[in-house]
Amino acid sequence: MRAVRYHEYGGVETLVVEEAPEPHAGPGEVRIRVAAAGVNPVDWKVRAGAVREVLPVDLPAIPGRDAAGVVDETGEGVRGVAVGDRVFGLGGVTGATAELAVLSAWAPAPDAWTDEEAAGAGLAAVTALGGLNALGPLRGRTLLVEGAAGGVGSAAVEFAVARGATVIGTAGERNHAFLASLGAVPTTYGSGLAERLASLAPAGVDLVLDTAASGSLPGLVALVGDPARVVTVADHVNAGRLGVRVANAENDPALLAEAAELGRQGRYTPRVERVYPVERIADAHAHAERGHTRGKLVVRL
Repeated sequence: MRAVRYHEYGGVETLVVEEAPEPHAGPGEVRIRVAAAGVNPVDWKVRAGAVREVLPVDLPAIPGRDAAGVVDETGEGVRGVAVGDRVFGLGGVTGATAELAVLSAWAPAPDAWTDEEAAGAGLAAVTALGGLNALGPLRGRTLLVEGAAGGVGSAAVEFAVARGATVIGTAGERNHAFLASLGAVPTTYGSGLAERLASLAPAGVDLVLDTAASGSLPGLVALVGDPARVVTVADHVNAGRLGVRVANAENDPALLAEAAELGRQGRYTPRVERVYPVERIADAHAHAERGHTRGKLVVRL
């Protein structure tokens, strides 16, 4: 099969498109013929070797954790899905950016989603929903999402709005109209945030979800006065010091199914900033490393 691989840790120049052995679905897994795969911050961090202490990989490795496509093989014990079904989901830390990929968690892709949108939904959805679930009930509460325009942040905004929260999202000014279109009240991040929030939410902010890891976590805790009211999906370094809960992404099919159902209802659409052909995988990774994306980056296979 055709796949993106890297044979050593390093920069984007290590990425090559080449023939690779086909994977097969093990017990409880499905294999899909990939239409598109997501590009996430973890992909370039793993490729660069920046997280090899906690996420080591066998080389050569195929980057990518989430993808969408059509099932073409099912493993032992798999029920409720058949060859030919269109799904989106998650595999291991690597393996998604290839013609064939194995998923350990998946859900039917809503008809309204394009392949590219479905490919961008997996990791963003489980990360955002995991963070929101850690905060507890949201109906009638005011939630601040730090880094609301990114792939995880924009998903969190739509999920929180669907759960009945009033959402304030931080982002650069160029993304404020985008946040408003998702149902959030936009504001800028950084210096003066407390004063801006006092105007936007006179009764105060109840809860905070940090998706940015921008170093703002101490200020966010001070803003609500209690680390128990703050969850981060990104800032592991400061979370332990501050007593803030970290919500890690899990390959949970129930979370994927929840995202898919909201997609079918028209209440969640994965936001894709840019789609790259697989031959430009290096450009996609370079874009991810620069950050400040609006929604997700996706590679079309």
